[in-house]
Amino acid sequence: MGTVLVIEDDAAVRSNVLDLLEAEGLSSLAAESGERGVELAVQQLPDLIICDVSMPGMDGYGVFELLSTRPSTASIPFIFLSARAERADVRRGMALGADDYLTKPFTRRELLDAIQTRLRRRRSSMPVPSQPMAAGRPRMQDPRMVALDAELARIAPALISVLILGETGVGKELVAEQLHARSGRRGRFVAIHCAALSESLLESELFGYEKGAFTGADRAREGLFEAAQGGTVFLDEVGELPLATQVKLLRVLEERKVLPVGGRQARALDVRFVAATHRDQEEAVTRGSFRQDLFYRLNGVSLHIPPLRERPLDVALLAEHFIGHSSRALGRVSAPRLSDAARSALQAYAWPGNIRELRNVIERAVLLGEDTLAPEHLPAKLMQPSAAAEKLADPRAALLEQMEQIERQRIRDALAACEGNQTLAAERLGISRRTLVTRLAQFDLPRPRKARERGAE
Repeated sequence: MGTVLVIEDDAAVRSNVLDLLEAEGLSSLAAESGERGVELAVQQLPDLIICDVSMPGMDGYGVFELLSTRPSTASIPFIFLSARAERADVRRGMALGADDYLTKPFTRRELLDAIQTRLRRRRSSMPVPSQPMAAGRPRMQDPRMVALDAELARIAPALISVLILGETGVGKELVAEQLHARSGRRGRFVAIHCAALSESLLESELFGYEKGAFTGADRAREGLFEAAQGGTVFLDEVGELPLATQVKLLRVLEERKVLPVGGRQARALDVRFVAATHRDQEEAVTRGSFRQDLFYRLNGVSLHIPPLRERPLDVALLAEHFIGHSSRALGRVSAPRLSDAARSALQAYAWPGNIRELRNVIERAVLLGEDTLAPEHLPAKLMQPSAAAEKLADPRAALLEQMEQIERQRIRDALAACEGNQTLAAERLGISRRTLVTRLAQFDLPRPRKARERGAE
């Protein structure tokens, strides 16, 4: 089994290939352009890529050359599809390093044979390292991440919706995947990047559609929500959803049913919803760009992921993990060692791009280094002194700041769970209402509107 990414601008060809994959029990991803294909490949790391050669914008050769420069995607088997059978084209594709080159029209058997051959070879060629190379998820040491891990274990089996908060690149999708993995749910984990879907296609992608629902709908197709039946739907950057779609999403959450575009009969939906955003959703509710009722539905439990710059203890662990991952992607037998000087530089840097930036830095370093990763293998910007370095010099101050961040988030969570009622939130926290008011002022947190207090007290 495996996941296959299909990059094809011709809707009919793309649909035929997806149907074949579905019939064979293979998971699939689809992209209608080279640019979108590269994005999906980097995000999802499929087991095989099937890509058309001739496409507007970035063509298949461009896709292959770009992905082959990244350690995380360089080893993914690649099959070209082309309407041109000239030897020069075939030679160019194979010379680039592609695994196969099929010319259109091809039979279903030809394509299936190519797919199965490449997937078998990929499984059999995965390197067996002579030394451990940070396989699996590293266990974080930061107190807030330890607390987050314990919270994940408690809420994972429940059907309650979860809202994950944190800056871009902190790993919100990884936390959502952990929620799904620990939930015991047997359906798929389906990640939906709300900002990447065009508004015109959003509803048909989410809810599916019936045959004849619109021009080009020559057959019925299930949406992403139904594709996650029995599993988990992850709505990344949920704040980017248009208001009209927010209304329909709220109905799905309340009724646990989904109505396809052009359909008359809603279908029962057994899905756990996990949403994420890097924005202040309460502020979005106040501005009117996000529905308050939907916010409360999604925010059954909120989890906050602190930025990497506040977690120096975790930086080295993540770096070692990514060194192992990048080394395996490059087919190395063993992973290079991270020097003490390089480790110190990584821990002192502020990481504005968070874990995503750290991963890119490590991928580059593994490409440049050999047995040992030294400071010269890191970008020059990491060698500049930063505020993070000063905090490392005073571990007591860093610990106090971490404790304050934990208390600040607990107050936010309690107020959200009690819909802004300070008296109930104080009881939930085990403190007096006066202490809660003092903490709100101390941490410069917004006080809930008086109307909520009067309505509940």
